[in-house]
Amino acid sequence: MYPEYLQLSLEKVAEHREANTALQPERMTAEEKDVLLKGFHPDYRTDQYTELRAGANKGDKVNTELAETLMGKSRIHVGDVDLSHIDYDVDVLIIGAGGAGCAAAIEADNAGASVLMATKLRLGDANTMMAEGGIQGATKPNDSPAQHFLDAYGGGHYLGKKELVYKLVTEAPDCFQWLSDMGVEFDKEEDGTLIAIHGGGTSRKRMHAAKDYTGAEIMRTLRDETRCRRIPCLNYAACIELLRDESGNIGGAVLINTNTKELKVVRAKTTIITTGGSGRLHIQGFPTSNHHGATADGLVLAYRVGAPLLFADTMQYHPTGAAYPEQILGALVTEKVRGLGAKLVNADGEVFMHPLETRDVAAAAVIRECSERGKGIDIPGGGQAVWLDTPMIEKIHGEGTIVSKIPGMFKMFNKYGIDMRKEPILIYPTLHYQNGGIEINEKCEVANTKNLYAAGEVVGGIHGRNRLMGNSLLDVIVFGRESGRQAAARAKEVDHVGKLNMDHVAAFEQELADAWVDTGVVSPKLFPSYKANFRTYLDTSFSSDKEEDQ
Repeated sequence: MYPEYLQLSLEKVAEHREANTALQPERMTAEEKDVLLKGFHPDYRTDQYTELRAGANKGDKVNTELAETLMGKSRIHVGDVDLSHIDYDVDVLIIGAGGAGCAAAIEADNAGASVLMATKLRLGDANTMMAEGGIQGATKPNDSPAQHFLDAYGGGHYLGKKELVYKLVTEAPDCFQWLSDMGVEFDKEEDGTLIAIHGGGTSRKRMHAAKDYTGAEIMRTLRDETRCRRIPCLNYAACIELLRDESGNIGGAVLINTNTKELKVVRAKTTIITTGGSGRLHIQGFPTSNHHGATADGLVLAYRVGAPLLFADTMQYHPTGAAYPEQILGALVTEKVRGLGAKLVNADGEVFMHPLETRDVAAAAVIRECSERGKGIDIPGGGQAVWLDTPMIEKIHGEGTIVSKIPGMFKMFNKYGIDMRKEPILIYPTLHYQNGGIEINEKCEVANTKNLYAAGEVVGGIHGRNRLMGNSLLDVIVFGRESGRQAAARAKEVDHVGKLNMDHVAAFEQELADAWVDTGVVSPKLFPSYKANFRTYLDTSFSSDKEEDQ
């Protein structure tokens, strides 16, 4: 139920719906997008960035919240744990048990490696589980991996590592087969043909979904596969430090039981980081669509052992996060809603942009509408939003489409008395994805280290400075599988893991001390704190000279 004061705006939206449904807004030119992004996208807020004063990316600027945790102090020090007492001894240690972690575990198990998974929540509690709209892959006759490459590479502003983008798109069809063989139920036509729709920034229909709970369907299947294989997984076991051996190679990790605070030492011939993103840092005060454990842990672990980060200064703010009611503030409203025909509409009932621009462009356009143009809608509790006119969907596709195609969305809003079949929903950008992360090569080997691998959202370089819808679920499968295969193969070559140490921790903290840095933060953060409420980003009066800082 919407407050009474919103009725005038709702009437304007309804009045214009017929014309807006048929309206085909023009896409922005490259020059228009550039001006929009520099003026309104949060990545260009120079006042929200802090220079890193230690580590492999020393001198780079990243969001202040991320800088504080990257330059934080370790949770443990030499003497806190007996590194000679080995609690677990395995070939492959996988830190994180979401989509990438499970994919890695399955392939490492296929290769005959002994595998241990460790996660600070439970097996399957990850952003993968919360992904809704779909997974990209060139499976149609009018499409190809080459076309997919152009879309993904261009969507990332032509800055992704080409070898990683190439691997992403060329292995997509095989990943669909792999997932289908394990039991993932993608939406299909009556004859069994995979259904594909458009996503933002795609030139072909290559978005494949399982209703609007695609990630949950994939995660269910991967989780069940690891259980059926009896691959051990330690729940509530957060990694708080990587370990090196006397040769300088990564040789395992220290885990902490998040309930009992008990420390455990894992010795491993190879280690894979699949800890996901950093949305729960609430960068620049944004709400987030991320799961509770997304606090940049993997970035901290890798950075502390000397691994460089790529594009760590760029985040993805999904243009359509729920803005009302407050109980679901920041929850993802899948891009599939716009893919089915719903358009973004301002307080006056006007469509102000093409509904399927890339996510960074769409988010910046929403912010501009609410600030510079003054056509946002005031929402209870503070902040502004715009309408996503969902009744358009059934005007286009017929009655019953919303319940059959996006049942999760319908249930989420219907729970609070909002029938999205009959009335629009309020949205505003939500912190959704970590575009940047740990630098890897096409074998998922982490730069500047040995016997350390990474996959999934924790990695940087695949998506450049912006990710297209559906390429995240794809990348956790492509690179999750690859990391498992490569780590298992490397483990066979490792005869011995030497004496374990945490010398790198002491060295990093000495570097911080020499730079007079004390952020007051202990990291990895592990879980977010909500002692102070985060604020919704609204102030767009910032300088747009960030291009010079990059």
